[in-house]
Amino acid sequence: MFSFQIEKVDRQDFDSYSSVHYLQTDFWAEFKSMHGWKKMLYKVSAKADSAEFDFYASILVRRFAKFFHIAYIPMGLWIGTPLPNDKISDEQYFNLLIDFSKAIKKELPKNTILIRFDPPYEFYDPDARDQAVKDLFTGKNAKFKALKKNAVDIQPPDTTILDLTKSEDELLAAMKSKWRYNIHLAEKKGVRVEKGTSQDIDVFYNLYLETSKRDGIAIHSKKYYQDLLELSEKMQKEDPKSNPLVTLYIARHENDTLAAIITLFTPYQATYVYGASCNIKRNLMPAYLLQWTAIKDAKNFGSKSYDFYGMPPRDDETHPMYGLYRFKTGFSGQNTHRIGSIDIATSPLYKPYKTAEKLRSFYFKKIKKAIAGR
Repeated sequence: MFSFQIEKVDRQDFDSYSSVHYLQTDFWAEFKSMHGWKKMLYKVSAKADSAEFDFYASILVRRFAKFFHIAYIPMGLWIGTPLPNDKISDEQYFNLLIDFSKAIKKELPKNTILIRFDPPYEFYDPDARDQAVKDLFTGKNAKFKALKKNAVDIQPPDTTILDLTKSEDELLAAMKSKWRYNIHLAEKKGVRVEKGTSQDIDVFYNLYLETSKRDGIAIHSKKYYQDLLELSEKMQKEDPKSNPLVTLYIARHENDTLAAIITLFTPYQATYVYGASCNIKRNLMPAYLLQWTAIKDAKNFGSKSYDFYGMPPRDDETHPMYGLYRFKTGFSGQNTHRIGSIDIATSPLYKPYKTAEKLRSFYFKKIKKAIAGR
């Protein structure tokens, strides 16, 4: 059993920028606080048997219908990379989540009904991940029955991650040959990639609306993405060495805007966060040049890796998002599979809330898409 010394800190003392996933930075907590979440930042000292270590935890709390709250720890608890067996065993790590939930509960609003984690617990084989989820959380003989696997994953559990410690020539050589060809084709045909600002939000959002309609994906309001860019611009002016860099890249050809992506860079990792494209001139391959430009910039920034952040779990041509899998894996990163969202219930209201969450997910993924004719 772990014991904890928990200290609430402000952003100046929350030292997380360079060594954790961006979802555990103060920057992201500040951004989410602009959209309905309350940020809570902690420095934690943990101790159990021979294991003793410190870490930081960003917790997001949201109030629903004035009756209850949920607490969310995205990509946490983050206690080291690779996680976590350089410090503790796998079994100790999940006990850490359980014990930490008990300890932090007194810091949360009294009517908090759950504490949700998206642990940075990774596999390189989706079948091994699925078996681990069953053994740990969902099977009849699950080891950690206090941890409930959520049917709806908040963060994409499947991704591919590119090692940026390699040279540009090595990165190009490792790609599929068609990917190198498409990058050079876009350059040869005159596609140009420009860096936008928050003032270009309409350019991005109009493309994203088109993408949403074409691919049947849910998106936020325009203000959400504008706030993300504006907050980065503000924090970069204040202290560029201690805050993530968010960049809008726009691909254009002649007088046409073809595609755009938003990335977020930290020294630990660069992440491809959002992407959008139009339906014209797709044969000019702007998406390939956008990604290659961002990859080179991330490497020059000093990021150790580039996370494409979200794709189907397997090479399955029948999957509706197979094109996304094929595109992202063609850059030859390491396919990575996380365990997804897991909960600790802190109230009897947890079960009805979880049922409502499943119904909401079903509505958006099935019914609404069917109504839209997809």
